[in-house]
Amino acid sequence: MENIPDNLQIEHLIWKEGIRRIVGIDEAGRGPLAGPVVAAAVVFEPYHYIEGVTDSKKLTQRQREELYHLIVEQAVSYGIGVVDNQEIDRINIRQATFKAMRKAIGSLSVKPEYLLLDGEELPEKIYPQEAIVKGDSLCFTIAAASILAKVSRDRMMIEYHQQYPQYGFAQHKGYGTEYHRKMIQSHGPCPLHRHSFLTRILNSSSS
Repeated sequence: MENIPDNLQIEHLIWKEGIRRIVGIDEAGRGPLAGPVVAAAVVFEPYHYIEGVTDSKKLTQRQREELYHLIVEQAVSYGIGVVDNQEIDRINIRQATFKAMRKAIGSLSVKPEYLLLDGEELPEKIYPQEAIVKGDSLCFTIAAASILAKVSRDRMMIEYHQQYPQYGFAQHKGYGTEYHRKMIQSHGPCPLHRHSFLTRILNSSSS
C-alpha cells in the first residue's frame, strides 16, 4: 500500500509478515493519588486508520471523546481492564498495571496474534509482543488504546466526584495537584485514595 501514515508504519511491517490481529495496549492512571489504573486493548482490521488518533495526552477532552466513539464503532474488538486502588496498594502499581492489561486483553472477542504495548512488555510471553517507547505517539493502535483507557478512566473519576466532591476528582482525575494535596491534608484520604502513594502528604500534614 502507498501513502501509509507515519504512525501506521510499525503495524505495516507486522501485517507484511501475515499477522492480522495486532492488539494495541495502553493504560491510564499509573501516577494519580486516587482511583483505579485502567488499561485498554484494541484490534482493527489491517490498514484501518482513523485520522487524528494520537497520544491521548496531546488531545483535548472533546477530541478524545469524539475519537473514543469512532474507535469503539470501527474496531474489530476492544477491551477495558480496571484494577482498583485497594489492589494497587496490595500488589503495587506496576503489577496492577500488568493485571489491568491482562484483563483488557482477556475481554477481547478475538484471539490476539501480536501485542504492541506502550513502554514495557508484559512479563509473561503468552503472545508475541513488542514494547515501544512513546508508542502512543508513534503507533496508531497503541494511540487508540491510550484514548480508550484515558476516556474510560476520566469518566469513572467524574462519577466518583459525585460521591466525594470535596477532593475535586472531576477536575484533576485523582492526580496530585496542589488543590488535591491540600484537600487530602484537610479531610484525610477517602476510600478511593491509594494509601501507598500518600505517605509524604499525610506525614507533612501531621507535622
